Amino acid sequence: MVFNSLTFLWFFPLVFLLYKIIPLKFRWIMLLIFSYIFYLSWQADLIYLIMFTTVVSYICARKIETAFTKRQKKFYLLIALIASLGVLFFFKYFNFISENVTGLLNAIGLGVGDFTLNLILPVGISFYTFQTLSYVIDVYRGEIKAEKHFGYYALYVSFFPQLVAGPIERPENLLPQFKTKNPFTAYDAAAGLKMMAVGFFKKIAVADQISKYVDAVYNNPDTINGNLVNGFTVALATVLFAVQIYCDFSGYTDIAIGCARVMGIKLMQNFNNPYTATNIKDFWRRWHISLTSWFTDYVYIPLGGSRCSKAKYYRNIFVVFLISGIWHGAAWTYILWGVIHGIYQIVGNLTKDYRSRFWQKMKVNENGIVMQWARRVGTFVLVCIAWMMFRANSLTDFWTLFKMLFTGWSGFSLTASLAALELPLMTIVTIIFSVYILNQLDKQITMKLEDLHKDRGITLERAGAYVYLCWAIAAAWLILLASNAASSFIYFQF
Repeated sequence: MVFNSLTFLWFFPLVFLLYKIIPLKFRWIMLLIFSYIFYLSWQADLIYLIMFTTVVSYICARKIETAFTKRQKKFYLLIALIASLGVLFFFKYFNFISENVTGLLNAIGLGVGDFTLNLILPVGISFYTFQTLSYVIDVYRGEIKAEKHFGYYALYVSFFPQLVAGPIERPENLLPQFKTKNPFTAYDAAAGLKMMAVGFFKKIAVADQISKYVDAVYNNPDTINGNLVNGFTVALATVLFAVQIYCDFSGYTDIAIGCARVMGIKLMQNFNNPYTATNIKDFWRRWHISLTSWFTDYVYIPLGGSRCSKAKYYRNIFVVFLISGIWHGAAWTYILWGVIHGIYQIVGNLTKDYRSRFWQKMKVNENGIVMQWARRVGTFVLVCIAWMMFRANSLTDFWTLFKMLFTGWSGFSLTASLAALELPLMTIVTIIFSVYILNQLDKQITMKLEDLHKDRGITLERAGAYVYLCWAIAAAWLILLASNAASSFIYFQF
């Protein structure tokens, strides 16, 4: 069951209605049941995995809290890590490692047959695994108390809005909200519905419409003798993919946060206009914020963070982004995408002082508006180059497409290229218009309705009517576009 499906149009209103009428002490039961129903609609035969991870991490956290010695605490922490990461490793990385090891052994002359298993990647496994890990680690560190109520903890792991693609929530934020009587305010309902409407717009009106043009180029990298794949179409498809993946992923996040907000539950922010970043470090402060903060707290800082020698500092950055690439998928394209971002940050740090001295010598104001825009454009270009690796179906495809950026311009024809992509002028105008609307919507969802009411004199009733209208338009659009099939979100595969 994806958010952009007809099934969800009756699922969520039913959950909301029951959430509103059921007493607080029984509310967690209803949410847990519907969260498992949501997951069962995806992979009923793999529900035991999330249950196993939940039970093991719950028991280990309780044992850690009651253990008398540090050695015992470490023992139970180790069990939780092995159980959670073991399941993740087996289902997500076993075949990848097996294929590469056997390939290496065959390359050096040892005749080894392929050994792979018929495994299905469980939906959301990377997300709920990280949530259980953060919980157990925080209990081990003494930062939070172990949750005694198994039902509340199981709900924390499986809460349906953010179950399959985040944001990756922290226990100290989400668990207490299940126990408090969240007031049903019109402001929360309006803000939540508005975010959901924006999320649907991003996914259906922008991401899904752009995807076919991106796929036309990236799934046909060898079509060099025609007009389909050339320097222009590769550049265009790459920029479109940058828009597509942002709208797809942040669209899911907006819907997830909006669903929870309608019920008075506040999830953490996961995006903050990432393509306005002025450097790569700034980009990662704005992109997939919940994952970035997770790696910062549980990998980067334990390794020493920036409070160490320069060599170790750069090592820490590289390790974090290497793991980030591995987390995203069992393929060399994802791993090298993470490595590229790690190199970006290291080179940026190494050259920072030289660049500052250069601009001073050139008498250029680094904080001026021209330089700010130049940095935004430069950062976006670097991010897009990395996105090429992320989107490519293989390393060979990436290299073919990357070379086309520099060699694929002979005999270039704009008209022929657009015609080969079946990209008429009206579609281009629609995409540009949609991106403009998207930019305005992104600004709106960060604006509190209370501020609108205070600053612009908008009454609560008018604000609510506006949001419900947006929701109705999004629902109508959803019905029209999802009548054939609802497309999945990109990050469901991670």
